[in-house]
Amino acid sequence: MTQRGRAGSRPGHRRPADQERPPAPPRIDLAATRARVLAVIEPVVAEAGYDLEDVRLSRAGRRHVLRVLVDADGGISLDDVAVVSRAISAALDAAEETGGEVIAGEYQLEVGSPGVDRPLTLPRHWRRNVGRLVAVNGTTGRLTAADDRGIVLDGREIAYPELGPGKVQIEFKRLDEAEFTDDDEDDFEGEGED
Repeated sequence: MTQRGRAGSRPGHRRPADQERPPAPPRIDLAATRARVLAVIEPVVAEAGYDLEDVRLSRAGRRHVLRVLVDADGGISLDDVAVVSRAISAALDAAEETGGEVIAGEYQLEVGSPGVDRPLTLPRHWRRNVGRLVAVNGTTGRLTAADDRGIVLDGREIAYPELGPGKVQIEFKRLDEAEFTDDDEDDFEGEGED
């Protein structure tokens, strides 16, 4: 008769105390925690003048990672990200001091802006990408206008209820097709000269 168990274990055998496993990180209800985080940071992001695009909470080893995506008309710079990151961190710290834990255990805060692969689903997403090549509903075209009612794609008006999520298409221009201004030409003068 063969006894079965975990690989490398013997029945009745305990690990020495110095090899005990560390306690498991606290289990949290991600949906409830996300709701608490949103309640704390939404007003902070809005007050700073940005749109809160997404909040994700995930586990990374023994800690959690809180990823916050913010955006604004005209985009967001690294300096903007640093400012809003400090504001979010301060708000979370203040909330924990006054009302208890917002996120159980250790967490890492990451603040950034959405990438070009973010689906265009809200009017502000479309508005911020006017002039770009986008794909939507199986069609690719130039987004020439966007307002509260819908978009104009290559001269064709499409209302938001008729749209699925759009996706910005990356465009690469050949150097001989690129348009340069006189200021651009000045930037190239003197390059390569020592």
